Amino acid sequence: MRLFTRRVVSLFFVRVVGCALIGLVFGGAVGAAVFKPAAYGAIFGGFAGALYCTALMVFIGGAEMFLPRTRIGQALERSPLAVAIGVKALAYSAVIIVIVGGRLGLRAAVLVAGMTVEGEFPQSFEQQARSTIPGAVMIATSILLVACFLRLRELNHLVGNRTFRAIALGRYHQPRLEERFFLFVDIVGSTPLAERLGPASVHAFLDRVFQIASDPIDDHDGEVYQYVGDEMVITWTVAEGRRGARPLACLFAIQEALTLAAPDFEREFGAAPELRAALHAGPVTTGEVGGSRRAIVFHGDVMNAASRLENATRELGRPFLVSDDALRRLEASDAYTLLDLGSQQLRGRVAPMRVFAVASRAAS
Repeated sequence: MRLFTRRVVSLFFVRVVGCALIGLVFGGAVGAAVFKPAAYGAIFGGFAGALYCTALMVFIGGAEMFLPRTRIGQALERSPLAVAIGVKALAYSAVIIVIVGGRLGLRAAVLVAGMTVEGEFPQSFEQQARSTIPGAVMIATSILLVACFLRLRELNHLVGNRTFRAIALGRYHQPRLEERFFLFVDIVGSTPLAERLGPASVHAFLDRVFQIASDPIDDHDGEVYQYVGDEMVITWTVAEGRRGARPLACLFAIQEALTLAAPDFEREFGAAPELRAALHAGPVTTGEVGGSRRAIVFHGDVMNAASRLENATRELGRPFLVSDDALRRLEASDAYTLLDLGSQQLRGRVAPMRVFAVASRAAS
């Protein structure tokens, strides 16, 4: 099973279990408060809540996680935001009506709760269970919650998962000093491609490259800081990126994914993407900036040095470079072939930087 598949399936399983536990606890508490006797209410409510939350997560959460990997999902992702949300809202509302309106969870819960107490399940309690909570109220509440979820998820996609979480939690309201890796990845040949095919085609070309790179970045716990023209900047804290030399592993996973997709690029655009990249690390100040639009930014010489190092790939004739500062912060870097290029005077910088060319063992 491919790495991204294992990651997504594992995350899906964790979310299903988490939703089931939330439904169990919340449903049990509501059942104990609403139904008499309270013990039976807790059993009934907990089981029904777990069933409802699990079913909603399987169908709706599963669609959100796996549908984007299909052609239908990709077409939906490319549609206007209002259209995408509208289609999803209608589809998910239908699922909610079937699950909640059909009272499947209630019937199963009544049956299991009755079996749990060995036939002593009171008839009056069964009548309560079927009539106390109107289906229309449950459906309306569920649809409202799913609509809020869709809105938050789209916002999350726009700014990035970690950035959204950091802004929501106020992690960087006060600037903080961090040590980070920065991987600058440049797509080679996009300028002549734009001259040959036009801006619309080169946009589609770059969009495809960035989409393919997304899974390897997520697989290696990277975070896309920004896209700048035909370049993307990926970052890790040193604590996140150190283990398994994740920035280097991410770079070569992106290269492998693009190599597998090369025939499709050749057929559609007449050219396959190639990469140049540079990895550097050091201290930066991380904090929120902006007014009507908030963003998390990094300030420090590391960013400028990483950009200069990426420019040096052309001058040194080496597609992938890593600084000594980054290399010293990585574990398991011996899994890659490294060539010491010595101290290099990078353009626009006073102090020289010790630089290594890096390649995967397989490529070597």
